[in-house]
Amino acid sequence: MPNQDTSIQDFNPLLRVLYDGGCPLCRQEIAHYQRLRPRRPVDWIDIDAAPGTCESLGIRRESAMARFHVLEGSRIHTGAEAFVVLWSALPGWSLLAALARGLRLLPVMELGYAWFAQRRWKKRCQDDRCAVI
Repeated sequence: MPNQDTSIQDFNPLLRVLYDGGCPLCRQEIAHYQRLRPRRPVDWIDIDAAPGTCESLGIRRESAMARFHVLEGSRIHTGAEAFVVLWSALPGWSLLAALARGLRLLPVMELGYAWFAQRRWKKRCQDDRCAVI
């Protein structure tokens, strides 16, 4: 009989959160999340500080810089969906994640996220600063 920790781990695989630590807004938001006690293991990966990490996870760096990514086991979530996956693991935020899913708000959230991400990308990644190094 497997121990309880193993079975919980199977249902809650490690979340790998890829974020742009060179973006002040992104860094501030992730710092807020990091202060919380997640309900499952989270690996916070600053892709600005460790640009080669993306490729080792099978994700192009440009893609990771353009959109928020959360890896959950073998699944890759991006954009608004990635936020909802992360929020579901965080106290206080899990209710927002449940509401977003229950009210089927992801398409609307994605529109807002895509608008924001495109503007952030243009401002942050001028002059090939986000290109593969």
